[in-house]
Amino acid sequence: MRDSLALALNPPADEPRMNRPELVMITVMGTACAPLSGENPYRIGQDGTPRILPGTGGIVPSHRVGDPCVRLQADHVEPGVSIRHEPRIRGGDGANQALQTYSCVGNWAVVMNGACKGARGVVTGKHGGVDTVLVDFPTDVMLKMALGDRIQVYAYGLGLKLVDHPQVEVLNASPRLIARWGLTHGRGPLIAPVTHVVPAKIMGSGLGRNTVLRGDYDIQLFDQEVARRYGLNSLRFGDMVAIENADNRFGRSYSADHVSIGVIIHSDSTVAGHGPGVVTLLTGRREHLRYRRDGNANLAQLLDIRAPARPRPQPPISVRARRPAPVPRIPVLERSRR
Repeated sequence: MRDSLALALNPPADEPRMNRPELVMITVMGTACAPLSGENPYRIGQDGTPRILPGTGGIVPSHRVGDPCVRLQADHVEPGVSIRHEPRIRGGDGANQALQTYSCVGNWAVVMNGACKGARGVVTGKHGGVDTVLVDFPTDVMLKMALGDRIQVYAYGLGLKLVDHPQVEVLNASPRLIARWGLTHGRGPLIAPVTHVVPAKIMGSGLGRNTVLRGDYDIQLFDQEVARRYGLNSLRFGDMVAIENADNRFGRSYSADHVSIGVIIHSDSTVAGHGPGVVTLLTGRREHLRYRRDGNANLAQLLDIRAPARPRPQPPISVRARRPAPVPRIPVLERSRR
């Protein structure tokens, strides 16, 4: 996009120094893809309850970046528009994996055909497993958009490095996001604003892969004592979160001297091992990467997309279902006198 190219040539003086001259902008494309459902529509929850809920894929005009992602009647729902490169070419999936790998959070995306041709959106995440890229558009655009509309992403950010913080890995982040995040940089550690802190012990689905340039991994909210202690029931799409004791340089692993920082991209889930998804943006050792709490550290606000909703703690639907029903009061009958 023209403004991205202008920033590349004339970066703001107060942004962290980046290797902008080395970065390549390349276009990748996907289509607004249909929601997916298995032959059996039920998902068995961690509480043992079968549920039929909307899930991945589709156009979701009811929820956008900045909205709550917990206590929805949904499972892994993706806010905004989910795109994939279809059909697969010669039985492979190379074009879609390029879309997954090259797209960075904060990249511009443009509708190339249909009723919304020319409308501009913003990449807000990448979802593993289903291998979709998530793009936020204004609600009125999404209401006119059709499944199958082609959306081109101006991918820019792969290979990004922070010149003054070479020990901190930057992953899946566009230069525009890095410039607007409000990072504290210079001498000493890089400090990133986040809305929440997450302990590594409750991270689930997504572990075991050797790269974080594709997909995400999930925060499990089934232990409500931990969720309440860390305030995780108030998570929103687009919240920046710090994962303690997490090394995400070459996959996702536990490491007591590391921290990883990412963005919430999909909704909570009732399925064991799953929950709100996190796409990694920064990772490094504690002496090089730190975080500070900031309730405004949400993509919707950082990238001037829209005003985010106020955080409101709400228990997940699977937790509410487990609450015992109140015991009815039985009136005490007065014994008849003999």
